[in-house]
Amino acid sequence: MVEAGSARTGARNGMAENNEFFREVEEDYRRDQIAAIWKRYSVLIIAAAVLLTAGVGGWRYWQHAQLVRAEQASEQFDKATKLATAGNDAEADKAFAALRSDSPSGYKILARFRTAADLSKRDAAASAAEYDKLAADTSLGDGLRDLARLRSALIRIDAADPSAALTSLQGLAAPTGTFRHTAREMLGLAALKKGDSEAAGRWFDQIAGDAETPQSLRQRVEVYEALVSGGTVTVTEAKPELAAPPPMTR
Repeated sequence: MVEAGSARTGARNGMAENNEFFREVEEDYRRDQIAAIWKRYSVLIIAAAVLLTAGVGGWRYWQHAQLVRAEQASEQFDKATKLATAGNDAEADKAFAALRSDSPSGYKILARFRTAADLSKRDAAASAAEYDKLAADTSLGDGLRDLARLRSALIRIDAADPSAALTSLQGLAAPTGTFRHTAREMLGLAALKKGDSEAAGRWFDQIAGDAETPQSLRQRVEVYEALVSGGTVTVTEAKPELAAPPPMTR
């Protein structure tokens, strides 16, 4: 029994020694493999590490530079807006022109919309033309292009021939249109102005039946519908407040 136990103990010790030997051989082999890989590819590994470090540093520098540009553009936009509000049109035009030529994309777009809006006070036709350019700019999102179409139509709706404006508004009045509420209101008021109570009623019904119609517009529609039910009326002014451009992130 003693001899059998000693034999088992010896066998286990032998297996342990063998396992340790194999681990050492495996570790030596891995070290040799790593050394061989390093010897063969050390230049590439170092180059990759340098490029990665440079890339991270370059990305952070670019982010910082963009933030600085955005802050500068914000200050320039505020200054240009104050000049325009004060009636200093020439200086405001220069400031907005500088933003349009050299600023982050968001402020370029804001400057273009603001320039078109300021032009409407002096030259309605030129203002509408600027909005047309924005509406045709495929680099802008659909919402901004629709906003430009809306503003162009609102400028032209009181022209001698408002047919182009009405056609544009009808497109914006589609069920999924971002500015459908304003477009429908304008179309209804335009119909009232012509004395077409039936057409006006159809547009006002669309406003009333839209679950997303703002409450303030619903209240106005109640007045409009009362006018429709009362027969032909004369509407001298048919312009609600213009929608503001969506806010830009830096």
